[in-house]
Amino acid sequence: MSAIPVFEIGVWNVWLLMLPLFLIPAVMSSIKKGLFKKTESTANLSRREKRVFVVSKIVLVLAFLCSIFLPLRLGMLWFYIGLPISLLGIAMYIIVSVNIADTPVDRPVTRGLYRYSRHPMYIASIPALVGAGIASASWLFLLLSVLFVITHLMNGIFEERLCLEAYGSVYQDYLDRTPRWIGLPKS
Repeated sequence: MSAIPVFEIGVWNVWLLMLPLFLIPAVMSSIKKGLFKKTESTANLSRREKRVFVVSKIVLVLAFLCSIFLPLRLGMLWFYIGLPISLLGIAMYIIVSVNIADTPVDRPVTRGLYRYSRHPMYIASIPALVGAGIASASWLFLLLSVLFVITHLMNGIFEERLCLEAYGSVYQDYLDRTPRWIGLPKS
Protein backbone atom coordinates (compact mmCIF):
# COMPACT_ATOMS: atom_id res chain seq x y z
CA MET A 1 0.00 0.00 0.00
CA SER A 2 1.21 3.45 -0.80
CA ALA A 3 1.41 6.18 1.81
CA ILE A 4 0.94 8.83 -0.87
CA PRO A 5 -1.57 7.76 -3.51
CA VAL A 6 -1.04 8.29 -7.21
CA PHE A 7 -3.90 10.46 -8.41
CA GLU A 8 -4.89 10.23 -12.04
CA ILE A 9 -8.28 10.41 -13.63
CA GLY A 10 -9.26 7.27 -15.47
CA VAL A 11 -11.94 4.76 -16.31
CA TRP A 12 -10.47 1.96 -14.15
CA ASN A 13 -10.53 3.93 -10.93
CA VAL A 14 -12.17 3.31 -7.56
CA TRP A 15 -15.27 5.29 -8.57
CA LEU A 16 -16.46 2.12 -10.33
CA LEU A 17 -16.81 0.45 -6.94
CA MET A 18 -18.32 3.55 -5.30
CA LEU A 19 -20.95 4.23 -7.95
CA PRO A 20 -23.44 1.53 -6.86
CA LEU A 21 -23.50 2.96 -3.34
CA PHE A 22 -24.76 6.26 -4.77
CA LEU A 23 -26.90 5.02 -7.64
CA ILE A 24 -28.91 2.35 -5.87
CA PRO A 25 -30.53 4.64 -3.25
CA ALA A 26 -31.11 7.34 -5.90
CA VAL A 27 -32.84 4.90 -8.24
CA MET A 28 -34.87 3.40 -5.39
CA SER A 29 -36.03 6.85 -4.24
CA SER A 30 -37.06 7.85 -7.75
CA ILE A 31 -38.98 4.62 -8.37
CA LYS A 32 -40.69 4.40 -4.99
CA LYS A 33 -41.61 7.85 -3.74
CA GLY A 34 -41.42 8.43 -0.01
CA LEU A 35 -39.20 5.39 0.52
CA PHE A 36 -36.89 7.05 3.03
CA LYS A 37 -39.36 9.72 4.15
CA LYS A 38 -39.71 8.48 7.73
CA THR A 39 -35.96 8.46 8.42
CA GLU A 40 -34.42 10.98 6.02
CA SER A 41 -35.27 14.09 8.02
CA THR A 42 -32.62 15.41 10.38
CA ALA A 43 -35.13 17.65 12.17
CA ASN A 44 -35.54 15.22 15.09
CA LEU A 45 -31.81 14.68 15.59
CA SER A 46 -29.92 16.19 18.49
CA ARG A 47 -27.11 18.65 17.82
CA ARG A 48 -24.50 15.90 18.28
CA GLU A 49 -26.40 13.52 16.00
CA LYS A 50 -26.64 16.20 13.31
CA ARG A 51 -22.89 16.79 13.53
CA VAL A 52 -22.16 13.09 13.13
CA PHE A 53 -24.61 12.94 10.21
CA VAL A 54 -22.95 15.90 8.47
CA VAL A 55 -19.45 14.53 9.09
CA SER A 56 -20.46 11.17 7.61
CA LYS A 57 -21.75 12.88 4.46
CA ILE A 58 -18.60 15.03 4.15
CA VAL A 59 -16.37 11.97 4.52
CA LEU A 60 -18.47 10.10 1.92
CA VAL A 61 -18.17 12.99 -0.56
CA LEU A 62 -14.41 13.20 0.06
CA ALA A 63 -14.10 9.44 -0.49
CA PHE A 64 -16.09 9.68 -3.71
CA LEU A 65 -14.00 12.62 -4.98
CA CYS A 66 -10.85 10.71 -4.08
CA SER A 67 -12.21 7.62 -5.88
CA ILE A 68 -12.50 9.53 -9.16
CA PHE A 69 -8.75 10.13 -9.22
CA LEU A 70 -7.59 6.93 -7.52
CA PRO A 71 -6.71 4.07 -9.88
CA LEU A 72 -7.48 0.47 -9.06
CA ARG A 73 -4.25 -1.50 -8.84
CA LEU A 74 -5.11 -3.90 -11.67
CA GLY A 75 -2.83 -6.91 -11.74
CA MET A 76 -1.50 -6.38 -8.21
CA LEU A 77 -2.21 -8.66 -5.27
CA TRP A 78 -4.03 -5.77 -3.51
CA PHE A 79 -6.55 -5.64 -6.35
CA TYR A 80 -7.25 -9.38 -6.22
CA ILE A 81 -7.75 -9.23 -2.45
CA GLY A 82 -9.87 -6.05 -2.40
CA LEU A 83 -12.12 -6.61 -5.42
CA PRO A 84 -14.01 -9.66 -4.11
CA ILE A 85 -14.41 -8.00 -0.70
CA SER A 86 -15.86 -4.88 -2.32
CA LEU A 87 -18.11 -6.90 -4.65
CA LEU A 88 -19.44 -8.86 -1.66
CA GLY A 89 -20.39 -5.57 0.01
CA ILE A 90 -22.02 -4.29 -3.20
CA ALA A 91 -23.98 -7.56 -3.58
CA MET A 92 -25.18 -7.26 0.02
CA TYR A 93 -26.13 -3.63 -0.67
CA ILE A 94 -28.22 -4.71 -3.67
CA ILE A 95 -29.98 -7.45 -1.67
CA VAL A 96 -30.76 -5.00 1.13
CA SER A 97 -32.07 -2.49 -1.41
CA VAL A 98 -34.46 -5.10 -2.79
CA ASN A 99 -35.58 -5.86 0.80
CA ILE A 100 -36.33 -2.17 1.29
CA ALA A 101 -38.12 -1.82 -2.05
CA ASP A 102 -40.33 -4.85 -1.30
CA THR A 103 -41.58 -3.38 1.96
CA PRO A 104 -44.57 -1.02 2.07
CA VAL A 105 -43.56 2.57 2.85
CA ASP A 106 -45.72 2.64 5.99
CA ARG A 107 -44.01 -0.39 7.58
CA PRO A 108 -40.47 -0.94 8.88
CA VAL A 109 -38.23 -3.25 6.86
CA THR A 110 -37.95 -6.53 8.76
CA ARG A 111 -37.52 -9.13 6.01
CA GLY A 112 -34.54 -10.45 4.08
CA LEU A 113 -31.19 -9.46 5.58
CA TYR A 114 -33.09 -7.27 8.04
CA ARG A 115 -34.00 -10.49 9.91
CA TYR A 116 -30.34 -10.84 10.93
CA SER A 117 -29.44 -7.22 11.58
CA ARG A 118 -31.29 -3.95 12.05
CA HIS A 119 -28.70 -2.21 9.84
CA PRO A 120 -27.59 -4.50 7.00
CA MET A 121 -27.22 -1.58 4.58
CA TYR A 122 -24.71 0.04 6.90
CA ILE A 123 -22.96 -3.29 7.39
CA ALA A 124 -22.80 -3.81 3.60
CA SER A 125 -20.95 -0.51 3.23
CA ILE A 126 -18.06 -1.89 5.30
CA PRO A 127 -16.78 -4.52 2.85
CA ALA A 128 -17.78 -2.36 -0.13
CA LEU A 129 -15.61 0.58 0.94
CA VAL A 130 -12.81 -1.25 2.72
CA GLY A 131 -12.49 -3.64 -0.23
CA ALA A 132 -12.25 -0.66 -2.59
CA GLY A 133 -9.52 0.79 -0.39
CA ILE A 134 -7.59 -2.47 -0.54
CA ALA A 135 -8.13 -2.82 -4.33
CA SER A 136 -6.65 0.64 -4.82
CA ALA A 137 -3.80 -0.02 -2.38
CA SER A 138 -4.43 3.42 -0.89
CA TRP A 139 -4.05 4.16 2.80
CA LEU A 140 -5.85 7.47 2.26
CA PHE A 141 -8.96 5.85 0.80
CA LEU A 142 -8.86 3.11 3.43
CA LEU A 143 -8.71 5.79 6.15
CA LEU A 144 -11.65 7.68 4.60
CA SER A 145 -13.55 4.39 4.40
CA VAL A 146 -12.97 3.59 8.06
CA LEU A 147 -14.01 7.13 9.10
CA PHE A 148 -17.15 6.84 7.02
CA VAL A 149 -17.99 3.41 8.42
CA ILE A 150 -17.60 4.64 12.02
CA THR A 151 -19.84 7.68 11.47
CA HIS A 152 -22.29 5.66 9.37
CA LEU A 153 -22.68 3.05 12.11
CA MET A 154 -23.33 5.84 14.60
CA ASN A 155 -26.03 7.17 12.26
CA GLY A 156 -27.65 3.72 12.37
CA ILE A 157 -28.00 3.98 16.12
CA PHE A 158 -29.62 7.41 15.80
CA GLU A 159 -31.91 6.10 13.07
CA GLU A 160 -33.35 3.51 15.43
CA ARG A 161 -34.85 6.26 17.57
CA LEU A 162 -36.42 7.84 14.48
CA CYS A 163 -37.84 4.49 13.39
CA LEU A 164 -39.22 3.88 16.88
CA GLU A 165 -40.96 7.27 16.75
CA ALA A 166 -42.26 6.58 13.23
CA TYR A 167 -43.40 2.95 13.60
CA GLY A 168 -44.09 2.60 17.33
CA SER A 169 -44.74 -0.84 18.83
CA VAL A 170 -44.17 -2.67 15.55
CA TYR A 171 -40.60 -1.38 15.50
CA GLN A 172 -40.16 -2.05 19.23
CA ASP A 173 -41.05 -5.72 18.62
CA TYR A 174 -38.47 -5.75 15.84
CA LEU A 175 -35.86 -4.19 18.18
CA ASP A 176 -36.60 -6.85 20.78
CA ARG A 177 -36.01 -9.80 18.44
CA THR A 178 -33.28 -8.59 16.03
CA PRO A 179 -29.65 -7.78 16.85
CA ARG A 180 -28.36 -4.35 15.91
CA TRP A 181 -25.26 -5.76 14.24
CA ILE A 182 -24.83 -9.23 12.76
CA GLY A 183 -23.44 -11.70 15.27
CA LEU A 184 -23.70 -9.34 18.22
CA PRO A 185 -26.27 -9.85 20.96
CA LYS A 186 -29.50 -7.88 20.85
CA SER A 187 -29.27 -4.48 22.52
